[in-house]
Amino acid sequence: MAKVTVNNVNKVYDNGFQAVMDACFVAEDKEFVVLVGPSGCGKTTILRMIAGLETITGGEIKIGDTVVNNVLPKDRDIAMVFQNYALYPHMTVYENMAFALKLRKESKAEIDKKVQHAANLLGIQSMLKSRPGQLSGGQRQRVALGRAIVRNPKVFLFDEPLSNLDAKLRVQMRSEIVKLHQKLENTMIYVTHDQVEAMTMAGKIVVMKDGVIQQIDVPLTVYNHPANLFVAGFIGSPAINIVEGKLVSAGNAMEFSCPDFTLPLTPDQREVLAAYKDKDIIMGIRPEDIYDKRFDSMAMEPRQVEVICEIVEPLGNEYIVYLKTNALDFTARFDPKDLPPKGQLFPVTLDMAKVHFFDKQTEVCLV
Repeated sequence: MAKVTVNNVNKVYDNGFQAVMDACFVAEDKEFVVLVGPSGCGKTTILRMIAGLETITGGEIKIGDTVVNNVLPKDRDIAMVFQNYALYPHMTVYENMAFALKLRKESKAEIDKKVQHAANLLGIQSMLKSRPGQLSGGQRQRVALGRAIVRNPKVFLFDEPLSNLDAKLRVQMRSEIVKLHQKLENTMIYVTHDQVEAMTMAGKIVVMKDGVIQQIDVPLTVYNHPANLFVAGFIGSPAINIVEGKLVSAGNAMEFSCPDFTLPLTPDQREVLAAYKDKDIIMGIRPEDIYDKRFDSMAMEPRQVEVICEIVEPLGNEYIVYLKTNALDFTARFDPKDLPPKGQLFPVTLDMAKVHFFDKQTEVCLV
């Protein structure tokens, strides 16, 4: 097994487009790292550079202690699982999984041992004589995983492997891949645009935008302490609520003021944001930090906001509620004990201790 080090890596295409800018991160030995970001942010380009499928314009990639910038893909001891499975349709499942081992000229006994072991791990023993056309999408993805497992590489690379699956199967395969990582203990680097996949699977998340890494940390830290406005808005479903306003003096205190309401800052927030008094600022609050006051015995009157409930999405264990003030829209998660009154004004309470504030110019998270 080996760690992967990406050090100041750049990728510039012939037309001058810079897809990746000074990317730096480390996937430690046996770690599960997820690169996440919107389409076109450069995450797949980084994965392909690690695999050797894209040339590196600048910087250095190491697998273990070896710099692999100029090492052929076949000599990097990596295995890659693609979005489209890339199975040979004329071969059986067994033959697909054994193909790379045959090219290595391994013995039949060793090949059979490895294929049977991988099939057992993935629960596809009964499919070994089938061809890909006879399998479902989830079964094909398991075969693609099996083909990678039999090689026992130093590093597994996953390029959005679950994108073609339906919602239920994606959830199932997420857990299967995490279990696989726990059993195999290989280094794994996984690319996805789905922040739910990133949050639920990763040991460490690398968030990207426009070719630049925005934040690297464990999932809950990225969620609870986003580095900037982009990370706060991208990570989390439903997305964080964003409100533009101004910090104003209120006696010895300070308040966040926008056209529809005014909210008091906590003492810690006042201390951190003292330099932003009388300046424009951006407030962000997660849907789960907005409470229906009927269930909030600790509600403080100044923190209440009058809203109208426009849409309710009942999910069984919770309600996703779309709220509106005069000029603003909010999304909240409510306890399913009682249905919010549609079309009527009612108070909600914002947990100011959980609010984030962002510099309006730089969009850096201040608190």
